[in-house]
Amino acid sequence: MAKRILVVEDNDLNRKLFCDVLRSQGYAVEPCADGLDALDRARQFVPNLVIMDIQLPNVSGLDLIEAAKRDPVLRLVPILAVTAYAGKGDEDRIREAGAEGYLAKPVSIGPFMQAVRALL
Repeated sequence: MAKRILVVEDNDLNRKLFCDVLRSQGYAVEPCADGLDALDRARQFVPNLVIMDIQLPNVSGLDLIEAAKRDPVLRLVPILAVTAYAGKGDEDRIREAGAEGYLAKPVSIGPFMQAVRALL
């Protein structure tokens, strides 16, 4: 059975790229454009991995990561944060929130797939 990945990304091009690449590698993918829907979608989809943008409208990806890690259904699901926030201390803050992986945008396909495989 294919590993399941929830992609939380508000940028249409990035979301499509991530989903297309993951599907081409045999993963079952659920796209989510609105962070406000992310936790409900995750509970329904039950992913093996969540790819989380940090800069989302309406809600911070950091807040979503923290909420997921407090959720009894989602707390063990690894999270790969993919973000344009690449300043000093940003990776530390994102990992402290509970993300197991971190990639700075723009993302190259090779490192992206390496990070995905490492967390699955």
